[in-house]
Amino acid sequence: MDWIDETEAFYADHEFGAEVGTGDRPALVVIDLINAFTDPETDLGADFADVVEATGRLLAAFRDRDLPRYFTTVAYEESYGDAGRFIEKVPALRELELGTDAVAVDDRIAPADDERVILKKYASAFFGTDLGTELTTDGADTLVIAGVTTSGCVRATAVDSLQHGYRTVVPADAVGDRADGPHRANLFDIDQKYGDVVDVDAVLAALPEATDD
Repeated sequence: MDWIDETEAFYADHEFGAEVGTGDRPALVVIDLINAFTDPETDLGADFADVVEATGRLLAAFRDRDLPRYFTTVAYEESYGDAGRFIEKVPALRELELGTDAVAVDDRIAPADDERVILKKYASAFFGTDLGTELTTDGADTLVIAGVTTSGCVRATAVDSLQHGYRTVVPADAVGDRADGPHRANLFDIDQKYGDVVDVDAVLAALPEATDD
């Protein structure tokens, strides 16, 4: 038996993994789908073509419905003084220099003119940023989280989303990791403790109907 099946049965017996659902005004946060991560030739990157494609479907639906949507990037000053101990733990983060093409959002899902790219320094999209203020201003009650990586910035954002009081939804086919083990383990853990892990089709089905202008 796969460890996930066994653990899921154990958790179900102990009242984990209930479904929270989607509220009335979901917001989409696209986590770190920047060139340094989507280019398999970089130290930080992997082939995330399927994640980019699935995220594009979400973006199109959120744009059609004029629902809130944000992107994040990670970038550091030339001195890396703003990277703290993170860069000591992961020296590959030196690829993420502020103002370079490496930290730009992948052109395949390029932000529109009215879509913000939130600059962060650490894993969570909430930590040290104004994302919480933006979500409050936009009246969001649900956070749909796409992007990379599942075990890092996606997970950290999902945990903080819950802690900030949002219904949290992670479409499994719109997030990715550099290795399958961390990806699967963290999706399982998010689904049991922090948010609903579904697929893109389920997210789209739960969105309010698009309105004609």
